[in-house]
Amino acid sequence: MSGSSTSDSTARSDEAPGHGTAGRTVFLLAHTGRPAAVRSAQRVVQGLLRSGIGVRILRAEAADLPVPLPGSVEVVDGRPGVVDGCELLVVLGGDGTLLRGAEFARASGVPMLGVNLGRVGFLAEAERDDLDKVVDRVVTRAYEVEERMTLDVLVREDGRVVHTDWALNEASVEKAARERMLEVVIEVDGRPVSGFGCDGVVCATPTGSTAYAFSAGGPVVWPEVEALLMVPISAHALFAKPLVASPSSVLAVEVQPKTQHGVLWCDGRRTVPLPAGARVEVRRGAVPVRLARLHHANFTDRLVAKFALPVAGWRGAPR
Repeated sequence: MSGSSTSDSTARSDEAPGHGTAGRTVFLLAHTGRPAAVRSAQRVVQGLLRSGIGVRILRAEAADLPVPLPGSVEVVDGRPGVVDGCELLVVLGGDGTLLRGAEFARASGVPMLGVNLGRVGFLAEAERDDLDKVVDRVVTRAYEVEERMTLDVLVREDGRVVHTDWALNEASVEKAARERMLEVVIEVDGRPVSGFGCDGVVCATPTGSTAYAFSAGGPVVWPEVEALLMVPISAHALFAKPLVASPSSVLAVEVQPKTQHGVLWCDGRRTVPLPAGARVEVRRGAVPVRLARLHHANFTDRLVAKFALPVAGWRGAPR
């Protein structure tokens, strides 16, 4: 999942705004239910248009903006392929909005640049105070693109595939009823590992290791590490520790035939019921999500900043 540069920022850093922008379009996705996102969306639209870059926005979100958009803004419905032809997808919002943006980005292969308007925002590359800088970097193409591993997910019933899905962060098999545990058997590469009653099991990517898997007690995995994670949630078992498997492994969670039914969640956004006896298989996704990066910050520094970790007293290695 190593990053690859899409441009030479030095070569473009002295370009005047508007030069070399002919035919360029940026898709803007915002959580317009938040006043901060509405104000931020207006600033981004104005900044891009001043620089001669076209803007495309969803009709439902355009209707939420208090000021009518200029006629040059392309307002579209949320149909498949709506981001096709854009060079970048800029997302304004919290983690949920960024995961929504990832659905658009993956479908079109367009890089996603997230601006965090929520709390943690591990997928975001900038904060709301950086909006002007974000616009400048988009105009000059001063960003790099890295690919993040995804998950391909399928559900089997009686051996038949009845549902397929994908996830950037995680696919979680969870109990559907609060009063009863979910009885499962977990499997890696076609071999059973353990069975137990639990609230669920999270199968995650390194990107998702700081999300639901982290809350369930899983390890933080650096993004450049290629691996699959399996993390039980509140399991009643002696051996129910997080597992880290090869990126070529296939993880499976089987809902026991005599247990309550469960539910599959992909990135906390898409869900499908799991009857007793259902089997969920998770493997490395065939299509990655591309993230635009403005900074070369070490992931360790990002981790410390996002979680406000105490590092006072650190002296570093002798020089």
